[in-house]
Amino acid sequence: MVSLIRIARSPLRPLLLVGAIAAISLTAGCAGRNKKKDGSYIARDVETLYSAAKDRLDRGNVKQAAALFDETERQHPYSPWARRAQLMSAFSYYVARDYNNAIQSAQRFLSIHPGNKDAPYAYYLVAISYYEQISDVSRDQKITDQALQALGEVAKRYPQTEYAADARLKIDLVRDHLAGKEMEVGRFYQRTGKWLAARLRFQVVIDKYDNTSHAAEALYRMTETSLTLGVPEEAVKYTAVLGANYPGSEWYQKAYKLVQDHAAGVSAS
Repeated sequence: MVSLIRIARSPLRPLLLVGAIAAISLTAGCAGRNKKKDGSYIARDVETLYSAAKDRLDRGNVKQAAALFDETERQHPYSPWARRAQLMSAFSYYVARDYNNAIQSAQRFLSIHPGNKDAPYAYYLVAISYYEQISDVSRDQKITDQALQALGEVAKRYPQTEYAADARLKIDLVRDHLAGKEMEVGRFYQRTGKWLAARLRFQVVIDKYDNTSHAAEALYRMTETSLTLGVPEEAVKYTAVLGANYPGSEWYQKAYKLVQDHAAGVSAS
């Protein structure tokens, strides 16, 4: 199965880049100094350190950039540049796909500057760093749950921003992904004859993820399990719901045939 999550990743960087450019705004033209020394742990004035970090970022040396932005904050924690360095460190780690450090840097920024104008961007960085770690439905979905929670924070806190608009789109994709996980586990239980366990998984999709692409199949699987467990009236009920909501789908056609073959004349209770 092709993951909808992976398909949706390409538009992320323009939003992140806009926020990063805004955070760079105070950069001075000092990158020419200390060029022979790329090490982070040399005492330097704040403008030189920050400008050296930006220079590395511009040249694509994102890991060096992140280290230098971190060093800017470490050496000059009370400077106005430290705030920008925190945010740029998070962005640099994100570009380097070092998502754990990206999250930590963005969260540190938020803990120190919760009301800053760049807070929406920091929340979005956290959410996207979780989002890009979402794995295939065959694996544990802890990161997926964290991505859903972080995206929800962006949408709730800053509903009128472009970050919230993108977060809402991705929330739908993440919910579809989580529903897919429930379906995969449910189908596994079916194959191994654990019909009650399978039924519980399909019921989760119907109750929690009824607006996802998996809802119709979940209703069909409930028809199957109902017949197998000897409750044909339940099978008829789920088929009726399928017919009302997905009348032209293959899942309704299959469910209807099952009911006709195995529960003809039974009415839903």
